[in-house]
Amino acid sequence: MFYLFIGSTELSKVPGVSAAGANPEVTPYTAPVDADMIRFGRSRIFKGLPVDPHGHPTPAIITRAAVLEAGIPVTAVQAGSWMAPSPPYIETGASPAGDPRFGPAVPDAAGIMESGAELARNAGKPLFVMAAESVPGGTTTALLVLRALGYREMVSSAGPENPVNLKESVWAEAARRLGIRAGALADDPLRAITELGDPMQAAVAGFVEALPPETEVVLAGGTQMLAVAALLRALFQRRNGTPKKLPLVATTNYVRRDRNADFSALALNIGVETWSAPLDFSRSPHPGLAGYEDGYVKEGAGAGGAVYYAERLGVQAGRVIERTNALYSEMMNEKA
Repeated sequence: MFYLFIGSTELSKVPGVSAAGANPEVTPYTAPVDADMIRFGRSRIFKGLPVDPHGHPTPAIITRAAVLEAGIPVTAVQAGSWMAPSPPYIETGASPAGDPRFGPAVPDAAGIMESGAELARNAGKPLFVMAAESVPGGTTTALLVLRALGYREMVSSAGPENPVNLKESVWAEAARRLGIRAGALADDPLRAITELGDPMQAAVAGFVEALPPETEVVLAGGTQMLAVAALLRALFQRRNGTPKKLPLVATTNYVRRDRNADFSALALNIGVETWSAPLDFSRSPHPGLAGYEDGYVKEGAGAGGAVYYAERLGVQAGRVIERTNALYSEMMNEKA
């Protein structure tokens, strides 16, 4: 089963923080639109094509291509999105994260983790589970949590120019509010989410921690899911004394080769294995998709993980690439 956890944060409305949407005014639509795109191939709550500020389409189109080619079952989980998606979904009761510069970001992190755990308990004893995310502004909340846990590597971004200085300034302001330095919350992952994170992190962490030990789990995403892996490591250590085996993190090759981030070094430091989807849109007839090769978008809505899932089911990445181009052609024709 492929679970898409959708959430958001007030930080996504800060100009320059998020490229997940044409402008900060539409970022509240981003996560539910991704769920719509994966299920229906179009948005039912937002008119027009879901694109970034430079016209590149949401990576949810790649996820949909993999889902269609491989017959992957998908469930949307409302984990703090500004609005609900159109497809049937599971509700966690979470609200969007607040701005951690001015107060706790996720005051009910413990309750959201319990909602995630309840979802896991209701899932029975699945052999394989993939947890994906769509959270505008989520690389910034990932950075804040990672810094609090003691990791100094840089997270990725949805554009070719990573707003590193802006992200670091948010960390500095939030740390000043709390009176902490990097690594101060290494032994208190719940407080790290509560003060600095986002509700997706809480929901996924609670979900994964409560799954049966025999269930194979994959986290679908880039540095946002590495932050979740770091939280899980801290939770395992705090509750069990020794870390359990962490889930694989499946992302795209665009995140892995991002020169403005430290994906591989961060994964090594956390102690998590990774896999990257061999995507290549350099020959795409669509400039919007070809722009992925120039560092735009990179990942989101579980795109890399969906390719991993498809390959497990015998569908090679080349077929997903072809289907993605075909889907985008259909979208452009409908727009015209």
